[in-house]
Parts: sequence; structure tokens; C-alpha cells
Amino acid sequence: MSNTETHHFQAEIQQLLDIVIHSLYTDKEIFVRELISNAADACERLRFKQSSGNAIQQSELAPTISVATDEKAGTITFTDTGLGMTHGELVENLGTIAHSGTKAFLKQLAENKKPDINLIGQFGVGFYSAFMVARKVTVLSRSFAPDEQGWQWTSEGMGGYELAPAADLPRGTRITLELKDEAKEFAQQDTIERIIHRYSSFVPFPIELNSKRLNTVQAIWARKKSEIKEEEYNEFYTFIGHDHEKPLFRLHFSADAPLAIQSLLFVPQRNFETLGMGRMDLGVNLYCRKVLIQAKADGLFPGWLRFLKGVVDSEDIPLNISRETMQDTSLMEKLNKVLTGRFLKFLDEQSEKEAEAYEKFYTEYQRFLKEGVVTDFPHREALGKLLRYESSTLDKGKLTSLADYVKRMPADQKEVYCLLAANRGAAEASPYFEVFKERKWEVLFLYDAWDEFVMEHLHTFDGKPLKLAEKADLNLGGKPDGALSDEAAANLAKWLKETLGDKVGEVRVSRRLVESPAIVVDADKYMTASMRRIMKAMKQDAGPDAAAKHDLEINPAHPLVTRLEAIRQKHGDLAVSVAEQILDNARVAAGLLEDPRAMLSRLNQLLERVLDKES
Repeated sequence: MSNTETHHFQAEIQQLLDIVIHSLYTDKEIFVRELISNAADACERLRFKQSSGNAIQQSELAPTISVATDEKAGTITFTDTGLGMTHGELVENLGTIAHSGTKAFLKQLAENKKPDINLIGQFGVGFYSAFMVARKVTVLSRSFAPDEQGWQWTSEGMGGYELAPAADLPRGTRITLELKDEAKEFAQQDTIERIIHRYSSFVPFPIELNSKRLNTVQAIWARKKSEIKEEEYNEFYTFIGHDHEKPLFRLHFSADAPLAIQSLLFVPQRNFETLGMGRMDLGVNLYCRKVLIQAKADGLFPGWLRFLKGVVDSEDIPLNISRETMQDTSLMEKLNKVLTGRFLKFLDEQSEKEAEAYEKFYTEYQRFLKEGVVTDFPHREALGKLLRYESSTLDKGKLTSLADYVKRMPADQKEVYCLLAANRGAAEASPYFEVFKERKWEVLFLYDAWDEFVMEHLHTFDGKPLKLAEKADLNLGGKPDGALSDEAAANLAKWLKETLGDKVGEVRVSRRLVESPAIVVDADKYMTASMRRIMKAMKQDAGPDAAAKHDLEINPAHPLVTRLEAIRQKHGDLAVSVAEQILDNARVAAGLLEDPRAMLSRLNQLLERVLDKES
């Protein structure tokens, strides 16, 4: 062309371009997202010009984005009918990489051996990602201004670029990439369709690929809730969650601090981890201005909220130059705190407004909430409000919250009591429940083995200590009829310790048993029988000598104990067998007896002696 201008890149700009092409982006396919985002920006700016009353060239031409692949020619072309560029804007926007600070950037790069993310964020270099895959880039552009002509910008990304007039161009910009041999996959329609669906599904302008409309689902999170129909929410959830069932819960909200954010979150009907699908990945995607920044964004929510599906969008998120990660991790932490706190508030509200739906949610997702109690200290108190358990004072199957339990506590009760058991029947028959039943104090029944860890980590609720029944320091008050005297009971306890030896820790008289002859209690005040079983399963316990770490408490009013005291002087061998059997029975009740063979052999011998006496 006779009017072609040749421009040379300055040395430092060529260095910077080399960084963009070879080092900046971790994934080459990002160039598709960047060029479509630039096209969307051009369309958005045109729309602003139109709304401001500016004269627009070809005003009848609606803002659109189209992509065309040519596998035979090895090209891909991006076209938008947006703002377009003048000669000066092409030189300014495409002829340089950042108009100021380039030398400072390169100096810092040389000193630190890596791009500084705060500095690098000052440079708009998304366009140059094209050179990762293209050996040559041609840009045809015509400004929206009525008197402006079209121009052609061409570069091979080496020493510079050429700029020449171009006649008969429509308004907007067309970018054609002649792909490198090793990047010819990006001339395939299926490849580009996958990338556009991944990153640009919610760009607010129509995107066509080889005349096929791709982005048919709207970014409804950016719209007012009052304008959105229920079927639109469900359609969006199906798209984002890959689930054809309606969501169980939906939270659509905006916040202004610490960042301006818009969010749309869904809770699926089912917990997919219980369906044998393994640990779920985090399911919330991070967007910036409706363009995907990070799929399944790590750090956006705590791990225990991995069941959530949805999107979080912010125009204010500071990104590094490649828009692949956030610059400021402290802001990500603040965002995590705001989002998590808002979702927990939502769950608390739903538990009051939609009790039946919340109970279904709790049935599916209680393990996640409990995981949060154990692992997420900042939100532990809020999570405690969401826990639900059966109670000794409520009908079977009916759940109660800790808050409601506290409201029902009598004035003289200072602690919240919990009892771990396999089921309600086992809980009500447990020797550890007897004192509470007698005193008519409410006990929460815990059926999940990990609930004990949950209560240990939660520690208190509404200022009330959470106490496991096994560790409760309670007594019945007074001495029941037929009980051994204090002296006789103390002597029997001493004899039992001498007889059982290192099979037990201490032996003491209990004041909390009603129907059971004895119980075992872990000698470690911070440990319980169930916790020791879990630790043993995790191979963190010593194993065979675990029983030596348990104390034995005897009921001085139980017939078995009073009879034992009566015969231990006359029938020593029988008394020893009965003492050992009482201990093993207590271990069975606590779930601690792993090998019952010795107990069964002894029990058979005792039965033989009973039958011999009767015959």
C-alpha cells in the first residue's frame, strides 16, 4: 500500500511484548477470553456514547460480537460492531504496551526476577495475548465518529507494525489471527466453542461463532431480583450447576463492602458426596464484569461450603495483568468472610421461615456444617446456631436447636448436656443417661461419631458450656434405700481396684447411677470412650492397654454390687469372676470391648455355677 506507515517498537516495549507472549499467561486459550472481553468493552463504550447523545456512524448497526474459524486457512477472526478506533487510537492502543512506566516496569522486573503484580496490573495487554498463538495479527477498525475512515494495523509481533488506510469498512473492529503451526487447534470450531462457553457465556452482547449464537443464558445475577422469573433462576441453575433438579435453596444478593459484589448461590437438592462421587470440588465461579476469572474459585468460600453452586461477580476485583488471579489475597479473604457470613445468615433465616426445607437441607448437608465447626473458627458461633439434634424431652425424630435447648434449661442447670449413642434406644438405655432422666434434665442425643469432636470444638453456646454426659459431674443427691454404707462401699471399691489391677485406673463410688451396676469413665478429663475409639481407628492410640486408661464407677445401691460385697469374703473366686464381669459389662455399654472371647468364656462359667446351684 502506498500510504502504509511503518512503526518500530522501542526496545523496552519489545521486551515487554516478549514477556506477554512467553511468560504472562499460563494457558494459551486465554487469548479467546481476552479478545472477546475487549470486543465487549468496545460495544459497552459504544452504548454509552449512544446514550450520551453522540453522533454515531452506522447507528442502525447493533453492538454484536462474532467469531469465525477457518481450519483450512488456519485462521480465527474476532469482529465487533463496537466503538472502533481512529488512526491515533490504533497507534496509542496497539502500537505501545502502556503509555507510561514501561522502563520502570522493566527495571523492577530485572530486580525482582518476576513481574510485580501491583505494577503489572497497570498495563492493558490482553490484546497481545493473541501473539501466543498467532504468527501474524491483522486489525481492521473504523471509529464510531461519522467523519473517520477505516485503518488496517498489521504486526508479526517482532520489531513493529504497519498501519495503512482501509476503505469501505463497517463501524467496529475485526482482528484476524494467522495461527502458528503448533496452535492450529484454535482454528477448529469445537475448540473455540468450548473456550467461549467456559469464559464468556455471560458477556452482555450476542456472541456468534460461525453464525451460531452461543451465549443464550443471561447473567441474571446482575439483574434486579424483582425482574427475574422463577423459571429463569432454574434455567440458570441447570446451566451453572449441571443439575436438572431444582435447587433446594437460592441466595441472590449484592454487597458494597469490602468490594462491590453481586452473587447468586444455589444449594443442590442432593449431597453428591453421599452418592459415592467422592469429595466435591468448590462449585462457585469468580467473574469480573461477567467474564470468568476463575472457575471453581479456590479461596472464595471455605472448603466446607464446597456444595454451593453459583457465581460471584465484582467490577472492583484487582486482577493481575493476565486476569487469571487476584492481586490482593487479603481482599480475597475479606470477600470470603463477607460471602460466608451472608450465606450463614441466610441459612439461619431459612431455618426460621422454612423449617421443613431447612430440615431437609440439614439431613443432606449436616456433615459440612460440622466440618465447618471443627475447621472454621471465625464462623464457629454462627455454625453452632445451625446444628440440630434429637432431644430426650422431644418425640423421636423431632430435632431441636441449641438455642431452643438453652431456652428450656431450668435455672439451676448451668451446662448443655450431650450423649453420643448409636440411636435413640441406645441413648435412653445408656447408664450415662440415668442421672439426667432421674433429675428430668434435657440431653441432646448425638448419633454421628464425629459429633463429639464438634461439641469439643464448639465448646460453648450462648455462654453455656457444652458437656458430654460421660464427663458430667452430677449426682442424684441423697442415698437410695438398700445402698451400701459409705464405709462398705469404699472398702468394696478398694477391693475391686486390688482385684482388677491394671485393667482399670481408679475405682470409685458413683452417685449418678440408678439402674446400672457400674460404668467406665475415661481417666483423661479431655477424652471419652467414643473419642478413644475414633483415635484408635485412626491408629493414634496405643491399643491393647486402652482399658487401663478408664476408671470404674460402681453403684452402691445396685443389687449386683451389694451382693458382691456380701460374698467377696466367703466365695473369693466367684467374687473375682463377678468383678471382672461387671467391668466387661461396663465396657460393653461404653462400646470399648473389642475382643469378647474372655468375657463370654467367663459368662458361661458363671451360668454353669448358677445352674449347678439350681439343680
